[in-house]
Amino acid sequence: MAAARVSVEAVMEATLARVVAVNGAVNAVVSMRQADTLLAEARALDKVGPTDPLAGLPTAIKDLHAAQGMINSEGSPLFADAVSQVDDPHVARMRAAGAIFIGKTNVPEFGLGSHSYNPVFGVTGNPYAPHLSAGGSSGGAAAALAAGMMALADGSDMMGSLRNPAGWCNVYGMRPSHGLVPGAPGGDLYLHKLSTRGPMARSPDDLALFLGVLAGSDAFEDVQPHMEGTRIAWLGDWGGAFPMEQGILALCEGALGICEDLGADVHAVGPPMAREVVWEAWTDLRSFTLSAEMRALYEDPQTRPRLKPEAQWEIARGLALTAMEVHDASVKRSEWYRAAMTLFESYDVLALPSAQVWPFATERPWPDMIEGAAMDSYHRWMEVVVPASLLGLPAVCVPAGFGPSGLPMGLQLIGRPGADRQILEVAEAYHRATQWPQTRPGFPI
Repeated sequence: MAAARVSVEAVMEATLARVVAVNGAVNAVVSMRQADTLLAEARALDKVGPTDPLAGLPTAIKDLHAAQGMINSEGSPLFADAVSQVDDPHVARMRAAGAIFIGKTNVPEFGLGSHSYNPVFGVTGNPYAPHLSAGGSSGGAAAALAAGMMALADGSDMMGSLRNPAGWCNVYGMRPSHGLVPGAPGGDLYLHKLSTRGPMARSPDDLALFLGVLAGSDAFEDVQPHMEGTRIAWLGDWGGAFPMEQGILALCEGALGICEDLGADVHAVGPPMAREVVWEAWTDLRSFTLSAEMRALYEDPQTRPRLKPEAQWEIARGLALTAMEVHDASVKRSEWYRAAMTLFESYDVLALPSAQVWPFATERPWPDMIEGAAMDSYHRWMEVVVPASLLGLPAVCVPAGFGPSGLPMGLQLIGRPGADRQILEVAEAYHRATQWPQTRPGFPI
């Protein structure tokens, strides 16, 4: 017997009802469009029938990405009323694939920091504990997925922004290989290769479907689970170099034990390179990139005081760098690339926790201490995501389960350049054995 088809209008009605019921508790979806307009768009799609991959699927766009006719505030009062005139390329692909945009998902101001709070829309809470952070910068997207307000959400990732919030919200987030998904139109194409757009979902299979749309590729169709014989290098806390709150490593090791049960060969390995080499390359190149993007706002005496302190710090660092200092950072990145490729000669996947701390109180701007170790910048506590970001490697954050206090944590599965399908297959095998996003123990909303 053929399954009955659910109308797009019915899906939209259910989505809007869910947003009304739970969004107030977490503040994940912002700049909501009018319900009457959304229902009219849904009815129009019902008339033509489903023909596209995302036909009639309600979703919201990350509030760092341009969607025509919608406000793109970037979490800044400077752009609180800025209406986008065109779609970013990946947003245009979502629209062409039939998605209906219900609003935006909340972010940190300018996407800086892995905690989604800003002076325009306020703070996003974690669906598992709304008084705690949902992460960032795709925190609104992760919280909306976890709270059942949508099935797919776009995000972006410079320093873990698709991975840290996914781990903290018990969903999946994928940083694709650099260049697979187009970024913002215009600007530099060569020097600033740190950030990328990517998908978030509640299963790797859905990640693959969505990645195909964002990348404009059919290379991710029909992803099948595969774990048997996969060689995984567990990098843990980088030989003790990364401070970690209690319980994170043990939980991630338990998740890797499931991979072993499914046929993977997991080995704990020492740090493949000195932590400071990677970190120094990252901080200089990140500041170089951010100063290039935001220089005009910093140099204007009217707008500089309205930038968050972390943005001013990044831009000032970047503007002070010499050409040779940028070159030296690139050399260090190259050294890490060669070391990583040597590691990939023996392993298929590198594994790291998705965060060094558990979700923290929403009123804190960022953790300044981990297990007695002081953090020397607003983003040092996120250092564990840098190895993949610096090289533009594909990485899927899979849910690792729940710690003793009932909070979620994630595990990064990192592949060699271009191995996006391979790590999706590994993640799908893990998902079928665990089903963490569908478990949701202690879910308060």
